[in-house]
Amino acid sequence: MDCDCLCIGPTGSGKTLLLRNLVCPASVDFTTSSAPTMGTSMKTIKLKEQKSVTICELGGNVAPLWHNYYSGINKIMFVVDASNLCQISAAGVLLYSVLAEPALRSAKILLVLSKMDASYRQMRNEALLMLQIKRLQVEVPQEITIIQASSYSSEGLDEIKKWLES
Repeated sequence: MDCDCLCIGPTGSGKTLLLRNLVCPASVDFTTSSAPTMGTSMKTIKLKEQKSVTICELGGNVAPLWHNYYSGINKIMFVVDASNLCQISAAGVLLYSVLAEPALRSAKILLVLSKMDASYRQMRNEALLMLQIKRLQVEVPQEITIIQASSYSSEGLDEIKKWLES
């Protein structure tokens, strides 16, 4: 599979709408919905100066198979629904398993706290506490960047594109 970045996270975390908005912002509004990705989905996102990046979205329902896609991957976009505190603990287990993969020791990690429009601002801090991000940033070799995002308001999308360009 020829992709520049993997987009992974639990089912229902907002990966599909986030990528859809990165591809074509006009295609997402408050009436837009999506179904969980079954398997994989490829998206090409246009960046600055005729540059583009291909992202492979892997559905949360195939998390046990994610490791089959890690070979040659230098960037991981891990999406967590920040408005769902129940999901955050499960997302943390998945994130830890991704960070422990030997094939991803040098990968850059983008932790996207999605659905920020559906949560209150303090939830960001609660989510980061539940994920034990401060501890992770000290203990793992990967560089972890954290961005708050909303597919509906487009919050954080410019920052995500800048991370993809780097």
